[in-house]
This record gives sequence, structure tokens and C-alpha cells, in this order.
Amino acid sequence: MTVEVGSQAPDFTLKNQDGQEVSLADFRGDKAVLLVFYPFAFSGICTGELCSVRDDLSAFENDDVQVLGCSTDTTWSLKAWANQEGYTFPLLSDFWPHGAVAESYGVFSADLGFAFRGTFLIDKDGVVRFAEHNGPGDARDQQGWRDAVKQLS
Repeated sequence: MTVEVGSQAPDFTLKNQDGQEVSLADFRGDKAVLLVFYPFAFSGICTGELCSVRDDLSAFENDDVQVLGCSTDTTWSLKAWANQEGYTFPLLSDFWPHGAVAESYGVFSADLGFAFRGTFLIDKDGVVRFAEHNGPGDARDQQGWRDAVKQLS
């Protein structure tokens, strides 16, 4: 079951593309988090979505909001992808235990072995303020993300 708006976001600690640990709790009381799950690095729709975030980063990330991408890819794959595409926001590896964080948010497919396209805006208190869940082939409309980020201000 997907985490719902108004619920407490499940905490996690994962390594980013540089091998550094990132915890949701690190942002508590300081920044909201736009948590963007996607199936795979280097895939067409995922690249298009994250390049859109990269190209309009100020609409999603600012002094009050941090973007975190998350997939079941390895840190090495995420590092290569971030370097190729010029992503400056953290890409988190939910590789092992495989998909555990995506599962806690209700967006992991155990049958397929990857995260669906789940997007969660988590406020400074750890409460989910926006949530969406799209299938692997369904690109997301990022206007909803922009609107949700604006509403936090």
C-alpha cells in the first residue's frame, strides 16, 4: 500500500551516488524532501523525468526543499548516470536489501525487482504532503510536484 498524504513518512538511510549515507531524518526540522522513486538509471522515461528536474531545479529544490532520487540501481550505476546527465541532487541506491525503502513507501514491485514511479513530498516534520504512484511506463506530470512545493512555502 502506498504511503498516503497526511501520514508519517518511513525513515530510511541509503547511500548516494558518491557512497555517502543520506537519511530522511537528516532533513527533519530543516528541509522538506521531494523523494522521487524511478525504475532504472539510463532508461528513457527516467532520464527524461530527472533531466526535467535538473533543467528546472529551482522549481523543485531550494533553501527549504531537497530533491532525492531513489532507485534499486547500484551506487556505481547512479554515479555514472549522474556524471553523464549532470545531476547535482542526490541519487540514492535502494539496492540492498533490494527495494526495502521503495517497499516501505508502497512503490516496489517484488515481481519485477524495481521501484515504480512514486513521488512523495515530505515536510520538515516528516509528514507526507503530496503522493503519487505511476506505473513503470507512465511518465509523471511534474506540474503537480511544482504546485506541491509552492504550497509548502
